[in-house]
Amino acid sequence: MFHVKICGVTTADDARMACAAGADAIGLNFVEGSPRWLDLDAARAVAAAVPRGVAKVGVFAGTQPADMLRLAREVGLDAVQLHGHFAGPGPVDPPARCRELDGVPVIRAVRLEVSTDGTDRLATARRWIEEAMRSGTGPVMALVDAAAAGVAGGGLGGTGALVDWSALARAGALPVPMALAGGLTPANVAEAIRVSGARAVDTASGVEAAPGRKDAAKVREFVAAARRSLGLPR
Repeated sequence: MFHVKICGVTTADDARMACAAGADAIGLNFVEGSPRWLDLDAARAVAAAVPRGVAKVGVFAGTQPADMLRLAREVGLDAVQLHGHFAGPGPVDPPARCRELDGVPVIRAVRLEVSTDGTDRLATARRWIEEAMRSGTGPVMALVDAAAAGVAGGGLGGTGALVDWSALARAGALPVPMALAGGLTPANVAEAIRVSGARAVDTASGVEAAPGRKDAAKVREFVAAARRSLGLPR
């Protein structure tokens, strides 16, 4: 789906800058309450600045399928990222969402579970993906975030918290491609890729001058470091 995603883009200028830096996906946040939330007009402006070949990913949490499909159509999204909880209080995105999104590719945000040694720290994510596949349509990618789905009362991402990269490497692969998020910056993305084995990365707060406003130098440094570490052309 992507190799390097800059998420939480809120302006057309930032979208153009991130794409020029070499990002191959841009995240548009539709989670109300986020400092990176976009209304329809702002989202259209950001999407219009994204060139062909760069994926436009809409980030949602607990949104009804009809509303996501409408926004995907009106904004021109290439994929939907589900960032809601697996279960419990707060916004929930059940496995059936993939089928209900009627052919729109789905990226599922997941997290490492807190568990004892020897247990599968991606067990809940595996069950969610398997159930989605049994319902007819699974996600095209899983995004491992430090504060993503599955934590009752937890945050929904963009917090700057780090994933335990070594634990992710030990957890093994999911049945779909995996991307790493959670506190990634220009200074640590190369090490994160090396330790975790991730083949795709995503950042929001790690390249910002302020919430929702990207720092051009940080974006360029992040993308360059990530692409170099992933063995991609500059």
